[in-house]
Amino acid sequence: MESEDDFDMHDANESGEDDFYSGRDDDAGAMATYDDSDADDADYEFIDNDSDDSVDYVSHSHQQNYTILSEVDIRQRQEDDITRISTVLSISKVEAGILLRYYSWNVSKVHDEWFADEEKVRRSVGLLEKPVVPFPDGEMICGICFETYPYDLLRAAACGHPFCNSCWSVGQDMISALASDEDQEKYSRYFIRSYVEDNRKTKWCPAPGCDYAVDFIFGSGNYDVTCRCSYSFCWNCTEEAHRPVDCDTVAKWILKNSAESENMNWILANSKPCPKCKRPIEKNHGCMHMTCTPPCRFEFCWLCLGAWSEHGEVTGGYYACNRYETAKKEGTFDEEEKRREMAKLSVEKYTHYYERWATNQSSRQKALADLQQMQSVHLEKLSETQCQPESQLKFITEAWLQIIECRRVLKWTYAYGYYLPENEHAKRHFFEYLQGEAESGLERLHQCAEKELQVYLNAEEQLKDFNEFRSKLAGLTSVTRNFFENLVRALENGLSDVNSRGACSRMGSSKSLGSGSSRGRTGKGKGSTPRSSGSNRNIDDSGH
Repeated sequence: MESEDDFDMHDANESGEDDFYSGRDDDAGAMATYDDSDADDADYEFIDNDSDDSVDYVSHSHQQNYTILSEVDIRQRQEDDITRISTVLSISKVEAGILLRYYSWNVSKVHDEWFADEEKVRRSVGLLEKPVVPFPDGEMICGICFETYPYDLLRAAACGHPFCNSCWSVGQDMISALASDEDQEKYSRYFIRSYVEDNRKTKWCPAPGCDYAVDFIFGSGNYDVTCRCSYSFCWNCTEEAHRPVDCDTVAKWILKNSAESENMNWILANSKPCPKCKRPIEKNHGCMHMTCTPPCRFEFCWLCLGAWSEHGEVTGGYYACNRYETAKKEGTFDEEEKRREMAKLSVEKYTHYYERWATNQSSRQKALADLQQMQSVHLEKLSETQCQPESQLKFITEAWLQIIECRRVLKWTYAYGYYLPENEHAKRHFFEYLQGEAESGLERLHQCAEKELQVYLNAEEQLKDFNEFRSKLAGLTSVTRNFFENLVRALENGLSDVNSRGACSRMGSSKSLGSGSSRGRTGKGKGSTPRSSGSNRNIDDSGH
């Protein structure tokens, strides 16, 4: 029977959230059994891009809140909107296109404004019911180039003012009638771009070279989308997908990674100005005797920045200056020294979080490459050697997709941790605990999918324990998903659980489930105390 703690670890699946983690309702603790039918219900699939031979993947939920649009889809939607407006308002398609562009392709807005005051809309947009100037027969002077042309070489817009064919450059009907094929293609491209870029619900995929657009449905609260090209990004800020971290934090983190201020912080933390010429100097030897570069060549003490000629027995010996240590104990640092110490601490903190952020990014990129290799090469061979149809090897694909998603989430939790206030000790303890549990589970899953699977990929014949490996990998995938559910939910709630009665109990529950996953093939861990019982102490500044 499933313990209540196991239920606690995957109750996010019942919350109805439209995200990567809400796709499966399987038992998180049931690691000893695996049903092949689960793979058929998985929420991840590979999609063959018709325009590319490469294999892409898409992670999605049951209620996807966005639609990927190709150029053909965009053209079709655009034509449908134009036809709808043309039919309802009884106007030409050219005029319908002009109206829609004027109102940013908002069909409802066009209807509302038109039926509220048709004359006002016509005047605003320039759609007149009858020409202001009657179109004459015979020859006439073009009002642009002032050349005389016969009737058949003149054209007029809705206003009736005639101009020669060579001077016309606007209007889709004019473009089709007069422009070259190259210009018509250029106009068509810009016309499609206007449908996406003027529409508040649609954006282009920001991946380099991608021509897909994303039509977004507002109201779900989750802005992460995955394009058909396999690139995942935030629809709100168009940066790469960064849930559960908010867009403001991501913007600050990206700016910090590229800011010149980090270079200055490094200089402050790792160098000191020469007391004479003030140029920054980095210490690259063990002793404290420093000599500035030419033409300065001033010799000074690294610790106290005093002239080296003044050092001797009175300062504690040539290589044991006690001026600095005495000042440090007495707290008489000057402002420059205090600023240097603060910069050093800032650089150390930033380096800690940035290294882990970047490492998880590179691990994710490697996992993406491994997944593509697995899909295109290894699964077919594995199917032959282990006498399993490829449809029953989807648990391997699921595991790699989970690794890729978890690496993305884990990467951004380090940006979150960097900006978490130092004085909120309880939240920091809770965050580091959840992050550590999730990271530990991910490493177990990644090692199993990357190294333990290699035994079966290299095998030349069927191995009897392959089904046991299947159960282990599927179980680790499920458990890792639940660890990250807890982490994502906690960060999106602002770590509010830190002040709830159940915070410590949930941490104990997560730990119990994590210990069960480490046994791999042995099934569920022992039941632990239900979430309603356990410690009733809140996490405070003293720790968990």
